[in-house]
Parts: sequence; C-alpha cells; structure tokens
Amino acid sequence: MHQTRLPNTSNIKIERIVRSKRRTLALEISQDASLVVRAPIRASIDYIKKIIQQKELWILKKQRAARSKCEIFIPKEFVDGEGFLYLGNTYKLAIEQGRRPSLTLDKEFIISKRYLSEAKKIFITWYRNQAKINIHERLEWYSKFSGIKHIKFNITGAKKRWGSCSGKGNLNFSWRLIMAPLKVIDYVVVHELAHVIVKNHSKAFWTKVASIMPDYKSHKDWLRHNGFLLNL
Repeated sequence: MHQTRLPNTSNIKIERIVRSKRRTLALEISQDASLVVRAPIRASIDYIKKIIQQKELWILKKQRAARSKCEIFIPKEFVDGEGFLYLGNTYKLAIEQGRRPSLTLDKEFIISKRYLSEAKKIFITWYRNQAKINIHERLEWYSKFSGIKHIKFNITGAKKRWGSCSGKGNLNFSWRLIMAPLKVIDYVVVHELAHVIVKNHSKAFWTKVASIMPDYKSHKDWLRHNGFLLNL
C-alpha cells in the first residue's frame, strides 16, 4: 500500500492519497474531518481531482459533521468524579491519598493523588495494557473461529485508524479501542483479520467480514458515530 500527497483541490484539503490494488476510488472522512483518498495504483491525479470536485458538497457536509462531533468532545481534566470509558462502560474517577499502585479499577477508577500530575500518561499506560490483553484474547478466538492466521499484532497510539493490516499479515490496533464495547472491538478485530485474506474493501472483503460476524454493520455504525468519544 503506497501513500502520497495530493495538492489541494478547490476548497478541500486532502490529507493523503493511499494507493493499493483496489479497483475503485473511495473517499474517507476521518474523525478529525481530514480527507483520505483510497485509489487504485494507476488512477491519475487528474482523475482523482475530478472525483473530488464532483463530490465536493458531500465531502464538505461530512467534514462539518465530523468537526461538530470533535467540538462535543471535552478533553479529560482528571478530576474527582469525572467519567472514563472502559469496554463501553463509564466509570467515575476517585482521587485518594497515598494509594498504590497508581491506578486501579474497582467499580470506579482510583488514582493516587501523588500521581495526579501524570494522570493522562498513567491512564494511557493502563489502557494500553488492557488493550493488549483483551485484543490478544479476541484475536485468538476469532482466528480459530475463522481459520485466518495472522503473524503478530501490536498496540499503537494511532488517533485516526482503529486498526490496520500490513502486507505480511501483521495487525495493529489503537489502544483507544479498549474504551469501546467488546463487540465493537470484535468488529475491528474481524475487520483486520479479513484484510489478511482480502487487502481491499471490495465486496469480497465485506462478504468475508459478514461470514465471520453477520451483525458487523451495527458495530461498524457504533464506531462511526461514537468513535470521537474514545479519547482522553
């Protein structure tokens, strides 16, 4: 999969163009409202510009919607009583004196006051560890269920991509996924496993996803509508 930069078209800024062996061109609006173009290897720049111009109103509408969601999200302040997501549930934060270890979860998140200045870093480390444990478990289960083998997996800090699959079958997942409901995590796991077999987003790809998870669309929709909440 090859990535290149594309000059601005009209009033629309293109974040990047990703070329692959796919047959059709697709426009993708990320959660931060940036535009990603997924194009066939041989698609010309002029052709890509033409499609973007034709879809300008659609792109602008989707970008406005994405920006509105971003404005709704309020960055965490790590104060007593603040809510934090884990596996789709919200747990309040309690700040206590001299408690060790620095962060625990027992009906609520409990953090030691002495570590409060590093709260964000501590939460990210905790989320990463939980993501590694839970996603490994789900990968093993769906790998056996589907018969699809992956080489290895990594937990990343990606903000724009929930998961990815390399040409060699290595899978990557954002730690932010651990905030989502388990079935949503399962969907992303299945999505990336399917990419081990089908590298693009063709009809064959979605047929493969559906063969493993027939109700994937509802979980895909949840992520599209609520993904902006999976953040600190």
